[in-house]
Amino acid sequence: MWQVGTSFRLLRAGAADPVHRRWLEQVRPRVAAAGLDRGWLAELIPPSGYAPDFLNPAPTGPSPAPAEELAAIVAAPADRIRRDLDHLRHHQGSIGPRLRSLYADPPTRLVRVAEEIETYWELALAPYWVRIRTVLDADVFHRARQIAEYGAGHLFNELHPLVSWDDNVLRVVRRQRTLSRETAGAGLLLIPSAFKGPGLSTRVSPPDPPQLAYRARGAGTLWERRTVTGTAAVVAVLGRSRTLLLTELETPATTTELAHRTGISMAGVSQNLTALRDAGFVTAHRAGRSVLYARTSVAESVLTACR
Repeated sequence: MWQVGTSFRLLRAGAADPVHRRWLEQVRPRVAAAGLDRGWLAELIPPSGYAPDFLNPAPTGPSPAPAEELAAIVAAPADRIRRDLDHLRHHQGSIGPRLRSLYADPPTRLVRVAEEIETYWELALAPYWVRIRTVLDADVFHRARQIAEYGAGHLFNELHPLVSWDDNVLRVVRRQRTLSRETAGAGLLLIPSAFKGPGLSTRVSPPDPPQLAYRARGAGTLWERRTVTGTAAVVAVLGRSRTLLLTELETPATTTELAHRTGISMAGVSQNLTALRDAGFVTAHRAGRSVLYARTSVAESVLTACR
């Protein structure tokens, strides 16, 4: 959900962010066509500042599935929803009609919120998740290694300029609240985000452990083009057409787009994509009336061996 919130905020900003420009150009039209730029998320996630804490439930493990986090949102207590909306109203001065209805009837309206988040996920993040997840996993591995080699103090002092660790106290610049270990909740969750801006975001909602979200290392390389060469060995196994389709899926695409790029007939593209999907090399994601195809981690591993 931190990837949902930070990426949606980036889309709403309307700026031509140089790091995420390729992703923005592809996703922004889909999000607008689905009406998500004027729906629940648009009211819940302002261009800057506070966003309701219930949108970022404490994960149950290191890699929660979208369905798990959506279930946690739908199950959030009504008093927490209203408290968060009061906080949002305080920051913004008012809340829109959808959020007023959410305030009045959280159990019913949260289902609608979750449905819209799921739609956004399928349009904006799922087709790119292999790339995004690779960056996030690399960040987690790096932080874990820092702790193992140098200790937690080194990790925090290297994490971000606004964070420091000294005398057994973690300090976050510009965060006014003082929290003790007893009142903050058990532990501390570090949340790398591929779409986070240069600042930090926090979520403190006891009894959940506090969360600290920051920009993941390597996010600047997320959308760099990755040239694939030496595919002869893959061609020998998959055939020329299927190998060509995999290389063209460097960014997610529809059957029509792939046919246009490769010169393969629509029927041929469809047939080969079905075979690749059955073999676990591609995934399909609904985008309005179209279907976007994307490479899986299996395909990425095979093609990486050819680079």
